[in-house]
Amino acid sequence: MKKFSVEHEWIEVDGEIGTVGISAYAIEQLGDITFFELPELDSEVSAEDSVAFIESVKAASDIYTPMSGTIIEVNEALLDKPELLNQDPYKNWIYKMTITDESELESLMDEEAYNEYIQSL
Repeated sequence: MKKFSVEHEWIEVDGEIGTVGISAYAIEQLGDITFFELPELDSEVSAEDSVAFIESVKAASDIYTPMSGTIIEVNEALLDKPELLNQDPYKNWIYKMTITDESELESLMDEEAYNEYIQSL
């Protein structure tokens, strides 16, 4: 099950591993993605840290981590084809991390709560 942050990132947790991407809503707001800077491998991050950068035809934005942990894998395909995020933001993840504080998951929204949140924006 995916959980969402107020910054429009999603995380799917499987054991101690979290897979992170950005929501379809964020992609709609950004438009066509033109550049992507991936997070640094093996970096230790805290929830809400800026870990990556994305540029589109409409805007530039930081990508924030929804949980604390260590980045263990990045989706290098996005460097050559950032438009993959436009095609399917839930299939095309940005990075994977080991999670150090599972309790942070409680502060994130499930899909229903996230959909209500974006309706209020």
